[in-house]
Amino acid sequence: MHDEPFARIDPSDDARFYSVPRKVVHIEPGAIDALRRVYAEHFPADATVLDLMSSWRSHLPEGTGRVVGLGMNAEEMLENPQLDDWVLHDLNEEPSLLFADASFDAVACAVSVQYLVHPLEVFADVRRVLTPGGPVIVSFSNRCFPTKAVAIWLAGGDEEHRKLVRAYLERSRFGDVVDERVESPDDPLFVVRGWRPAGV
Repeated sequence: MHDEPFARIDPSDDARFYSVPRKVVHIEPGAIDALRRVYAEHFPADATVLDLMSSWRSHLPEGTGRVVGLGMNAEEMLENPQLDDWVLHDLNEEPSLLFADASFDAVACAVSVQYLVHPLEVFADVRRVLTPGGPVIVSFSNRCFPTKAVAIWLAGGDEEHRKLVRAYLERSRFGDVVDERVESPDDPLFVVRGWRPAGV
């Protein structure tokens, strides 16, 4: 393992890197549809959802309730048609979430987990803001901005990434953690999901 597993090639201020809008999707249409089906299967109907590390598209299914985006670029989130509200927040600078306990029925983190330098702190706070029994779904493919991904991510392949994200959730005290490869006609899609246990 790298001596500094959460070091990055480019350690400069993330606010500067993400100040430029990047209005692209980071997985292909088939993988987006597959991810949308995963959300539809595991998120409660009419859920209040936190879209963690949000951008200009959220890939949530029709019928999702209120959606709050937390991301790094205001222009991107303003153009996201699924967001009812959004917050500018740099999780690498401050891993705590500025929301009350049990504020959300579900949390989504799509194709961004590889950039977190404090993943255990972030996911521990994700658990706090979820209602008991609420799911978190973390998805990723085989793409990234390599200069901003953490060293431990760049050092591994798909299987290592699944194990790593699973460890993030298990060590953050999520229950019933499952990791899986989701069938997709184009990009590989991996999902790791867990639930906030009652009383934790």
